[in-house]
Amino acid sequence: MTDPVASAPRRWPIIPTIVVLCAVATMIALGVWQLQRKAEKEALIALYDRNMAMSSLVTYPKLPPVPDTMLFRKSSVVCLEVVKWDPRGGTDRKGNSGIRMIADCRTGAEGPGVLVDVGIAEDFKPPQWKGGTVQGTIVPGPEQPSVIARLTGRAVPARAMLVADAPVAGLRASQVPTGADVPNNHLAYAFQWFFFAIVALIIYILAVRRRLQA
Repeated sequence: MTDPVASAPRRWPIIPTIVVLCAVATMIALGVWQLQRKAEKEALIALYDRNMAMSSLVTYPKLPPVPDTMLFRKSSVVCLEVVKWDPRGGTDRKGNSGIRMIADCRTGAEGPGVLVDVGIAEDFKPPQWKGGTVQGTIVPGPEQPSVIARLTGRAVPARAMLVADAPVAGLRASQVPTGADVPNNHLAYAFQWFFFAIVALIIYILAVRRRLQA
């Protein structure tokens, strides 16, 4: 005698299908968001390029966050005293590597001061520079918040940095970042999310079909 339960046709699982479709919809939404971020980043890079073409000086921003309209603009600061040095890897304007000497300068009795890239050295020994007037280009500082910190709302506003036009004695002029150095990988990220959505949907359909045909 045939078991009616065993002979009943299997149907698509409703709850797992809803879960998978929600996951696929989320991936697609993330891909669309990355495309939007791509357009925003392209507009930002275009703004930076326009800023670099300007020769007029702007007042150096005293406190972070630094407006995008001021990044990659020319400015001037007076370093009253070097509070500390922060040597980091870098390159000069000929593409040769070295140690970028970043001075954390005091500009008054109070305040966060300014970061000044005074040039490229051969080693980690700080230059014999006690401060003075420096003219250069405002760029994002070396300490930028991570993606996780931004997503969780814990990001601390990053300080800007002034890359000196002329290096201090004994150093080579540091390479000045440009808008082209700003990462813009959003198109690749969008393709990844769309690819993940397609693969997840195909794998689920194949798995369910195999289960129905078993």
